[in-house]
Parts: sequence; C-alpha cells; structure tokens
Amino acid sequence: MRKRAYGLLLPVLLAGLCLAAAGERQAPVASPPPLQVRSPDVFQALRQEMVEGAIIGWGIQSPDVIRAMGVVPRHVFVPDEYLDQAYANHPLPIGHGQTISQPYIVALMTQELEVQSGDRVLEIGTGSGYQAAVLAACGLEVFSIEVIGSLVEVAQAQLEEAGYQQVQIRHADGYWGWPEAAPFDGIIVTAAPDHVPQPLLGQLKVGGVLVIPVGPPGGYQELWRIERLAEADYRSTSLGGVRFVPLTRTEDAGSD
Repeated sequence: MRKRAYGLLLPVLLAGLCLAAAGERQAPVASPPPLQVRSPDVFQALRQEMVEGAIIGWGIQSPDVIRAMGVVPRHVFVPDEYLDQAYANHPLPIGHGQTISQPYIVALMTQELEVQSGDRVLEIGTGSGYQAAVLAACGLEVFSIEVIGSLVEVAQAQLEEAGYQQVQIRHADGYWGWPEAAPFDGIIVTAAPDHVPQPLLGQLKVGGVLVIPVGPPGGYQELWRIERLAEADYRSTSLGGVRFVPLTRTEDAGSD
C-alpha cells in the first residue's frame, strides 16, 4: 500500500454518507437472503458477493485490502443469532453494547492506514477480533487492545479459529495505547472518543497514520486520518461522517 499526500485539515466528505448505525454507512443494495445451508461454500459465495458489491463496488482500491476482505471469514466473528447476516454490509451487535463494524468501514479504515506487509499496527477496540484479522491478513504485525475482559476471551478464541492466532491482544484501557510496543506504523481506533488521545499520537512513527472517529457519544462523528509528519507536526484529513459506539474507558467497563 503506497503512501500519498493529503491537504491540511481539508474536510473531504465521501460520496453517499448516510449513516444509520455504529461504524456504518448505509448500503444501497439489499442484504443477502437468510442462509438455508450454513456450509463453507455458502459462506465463501456470500463473502465474494460482499467483496464485489460492498468493497470494490464502494470504491476500495487497495489490492491487499480487497484480498484480505475476501479471505477473512467474517461469519466466525459474529454471534450465532446473526450468522445469516454475517456478510451483509452493516454492523452487528456482539454484546456489551459493542458491534462488529460494517465491512466497508473495516476496509476503508484499513486502506487509509496505507501500511505495508510487515509493518506494526495498533488497534484500539478488539471487539470480536474481525478488524484485527483483516489487518493480519494484510501481512501486518497486529497489537490489539480491548477494555472489556470477556470480549478479549471471545476475540482470542475466534482469531485462533480463523487462523490468526499471531495477533497480540491486551486487556487494558486503549486510550493509553501500548507504549512498550511503540512506535507503530499505523494506529486504528474502532470506537469514538470525544477527542484524539494524545498518547496515541505520541506512539505513531514519523510517517505513520492514525485513523480514528471523533465526536460526541450517541451521535455522528467525523472519521479522521492523521499522519505524523515530524516529531511535533501532524496533518489531519477528514474522511467524512460516521457513527461508532463510544470509546469505552476503564471506569466504564465495570466488572467485564
């Protein structure tokens, strides 16, 4: 994935920004029909339909991202009760008030990191593990932080089932990042804080990119691409409006 230049703080609204759920842009096409036979062949066919319609069809161009979206088994990362919607282009609940993001949003955020195979990436908000699996399928070294303990266990099991057990997961407050593993070539945040966490900016390599939704809880947010140009110099580009669940902090996670 090659690097490219962006303008200074220039809001660029992407086409078709009509958002209706966490981490989602509404799909203009119907969801796949309910699965009659839950076989690997059925899932593979639905995954290919998803890639063609909701990934390539919505403008994702990175060959690495397209390939990763085509091989990662999203159905492994959704709860059983939503299995029939595993390859629909919308988010799904995974419990604890969290969601697995819309496939297009996962692909977009991964593409905007503009990292290369072998690079080190930090993910804030492991959730069910799907975004981490897509990053790993791109050949990246993935560090992922999840504040809800029971989701850590679920994500670890599902990543192992899908064949991505090399992802390193930490149970912690993602606001503070992962200082011991820093600096990172890319950081991706899959829940929305109301401001950009300073520790994450500090853990980016020079030339690295942070992709993060920022905005008020329960409302629409702005998706930002922030590139570190020098030690104290950052360039921010708006990628348009999105809606994510709020970033959960340690004090919000309760006994989970």
